[in-house]
Amino acid sequence: MDWGLGHATRCIPIINALMQSGHRVVLASDGRSFLLLQQEFPHLTVEELSHYDIHYDSGNMVMNMARQLPKITYCTFADHFKVRKIVKEYDIDMIISDNRFGCFHFGKPSYFITHQLNLDIPNPIARFLGNAANRFWIARYQECWIPDFKHRPNISGKLSHPSPLKKVKYIGALSRMKKMEISKKYDCCIILSGPEPQRTYLEEKLIEQAKKIKGNIILIKGKTEKNEIIESDNLTIYSYMNSEELNKTICASEFVVSRSGYSTLMDLSVLGTKALLIPTPGQTEQEYLARHFHEQEIFMMQQQHEIDLEKARDEIKNFKGMHIEHPDNSLALFFENPIQ
Repeated sequence: MDWGLGHATRCIPIINALMQSGHRVVLASDGRSFLLLQQEFPHLTVEELSHYDIHYDSGNMVMNMARQLPKITYCTFADHFKVRKIVKEYDIDMIISDNRFGCFHFGKPSYFITHQLNLDIPNPIARFLGNAANRFWIARYQECWIPDFKHRPNISGKLSHPSPLKKVKYIGALSRMKKMEISKKYDCCIILSGPEPQRTYLEEKLIEQAKKIKGNIILIKGKTEKNEIIESDNLTIYSYMNSEELNKTICASEFVVSRSGYSTLMDLSVLGTKALLIPTPGQTEQEYLARHFHEQEIFMMQQQHEIDLEKARDEIKNFKGMHIEHPDNSLALFFENPIQ
């Protein structure tokens, strides 16, 4: 799913584990996620799927999604017919879909990845309808894989605990990151992603504040279609970094500033890095996760309209970061034998 880069980045360890186990992998996505996968795996075939182009124009999630429901429905069915062609063209044996409802095939084992089984929507009617639709589409798949841990400590909280579905498997956190012992070079690492126009609004606010405070700050825009580096007195801006570069940069930073996207939280749980989380306005999942970890004094939270980088730099020491033990080879063992 191209809904921010997180859905693509969290599939990187799955892709690597499949290849290590001898499977032939064909990739498919759209937008910036499509470009990211091309750059991370230049030797693999990447097919282009329908373009959702999700926008969060307001702070009301129900209205945001209601306006785009016809487009989402069209893309879901377009994905399904495209997957049927891909299966036939490449003789596919198994399909793994990260949050794209239509990417299943009735004649092939199909698996769905999501951490949202219990949608957090304030309006009770919208919550009931949203969860009903969500679970209807997930039921088209042979099994649902949850990128989290079944028991505490976990990352998704009430979003996938308890599970309302029977055919689920908790597969542990999915992260392309590895903890590195690197001397600190940056006071702050800002990582941008997510739907427009909110991504650009956040970028403008953070650049404005970063230029006014002391310290060495690096900002990664998450624009996979560009390859630019802009340097000023205390601020270095990259349009994009690959996995290895980003891994080193985060480990060389005192703390991270980012959206509270689930894939980012999985990365932070592996690295143990402190973070300021800024949820996307109107994205209730991110708002819940940011608030959930702020209340536990794990990650600091600020709303987009009240961002204060200087305050965050002073108060981040009061937050401990997330520390969860991750098995190194769990995915490799999971894919060691063909999945039946």
